[in-house]
Amino acid sequence: MADHAPSVAMEAVLKPSGDLPEDMPKIRGYDFNQGVDYRALLQSYLTTGFQASSMSMAIQEVNNMIEKRLEPVVEEGNDLKESGLSSRSGCTIFLGYTSNLISSGVRESIRYLAEHKMVDVIVTTAGGIEEDLIKCLAHTYLGDFTLAGKDLRQRGINRLGNLLVPNANYCKFEDWLMPILDQMLLEQNTEGTHWTPSKMIHRLGKEINNPDSVYYWAYKNNIPVFSPALTDGSLGDMIYFHSYRNPGFVLDIVEDIRKLNSQAVFAKRTGMIILGGGLVKHHIANANLMRNGADYSVFVNTGQEFDGSDSGARPDEAVSWGKIRTDAKPIKVYADASIVFPLLVAETFALHADKLIAGKKTE
Repeated sequence: MADHAPSVAMEAVLKPSGDLPEDMPKIRGYDFNQGVDYRALLQSYLTTGFQASSMSMAIQEVNNMIEKRLEPVVEEGNDLKESGLSSRSGCTIFLGYTSNLISSGVRESIRYLAEHKMVDVIVTTAGGIEEDLIKCLAHTYLGDFTLAGKDLRQRGINRLGNLLVPNANYCKFEDWLMPILDQMLLEQNTEGTHWTPSKMIHRLGKEINNPDSVYYWAYKNNIPVFSPALTDGSLGDMIYFHSYRNPGFVLDIVEDIRKLNSQAVFAKRTGMIILGGGLVKHHIANANLMRNGADYSVFVNTGQEFDGSDSGARPDEAVSWGKIRTDAKPIKVYADASIVFPLLVAETFALHADKLIAGKKTE
């Protein structure tokens, strides 16, 4: 029997390492012997690894947006008028999210941003509009992912993940919305009002008149909200029913695409914060293509790229299309936004609330 292990095995297992850069972060997590300090815990994410590190880098990226947003901007020519903005900041922040997040308690984090005018442009789906308004009329409840669909249907209860929405909520929504649609159609026919999805959302935010609503605050703070597929949900159902009882209502999406793209084209810098995928992700990214890409980007979703979907695509794919700038440092966090986004807001917008709110008061 040999006295030594085979050299081939020794060389394979004990292969020498090359040097790593001196400034490379070293992995170390939070030490609870220091007590419970939630800010320090979140700050330790940078050196925790995996999606914790991605989360920390996303926080840094959003704070970079905020830092640039607070910089004063000298207006040039007719850029401000063409952009449709009431004022311009050093970084125009686009916020996009899917409807499930409004159905969830993430709604309150989004409402906080709208209430204090911490973002400049919002893009969401039809459900992202109507679920906010419906929540002002009736509650959404916590259920379970495993509840049987057949039983729920017989009881008139809709399941959204582990959330439950009584169908009566949508009946209340119809009762609230129909008179507003009647009035909007009247204004279209008698005053020549040219309705677009963003104008309709602005009007609904005014009509709901409830400080719990994201779109009430978007209305109050003149934050444009774009939803190019506004008919893809309960709003579309109600517009469909309304077209029989009082036909003729028209929504123009062309005016909105020019308005959205102008927000990007005439911005000094842009930042994208996109929760989820699908329409909202691409609509914001495509607007930023018009300026050769966003300067800052944070994506939070669980999508994978193997199927070629835009929802699952990594940020580098958007770089290839010119939707993110080649010198940018975009971050994607592979995580459930209901866990990530409130923490991200806490370490960014809420942390800098005094400066952000003071900046808006001086405009």
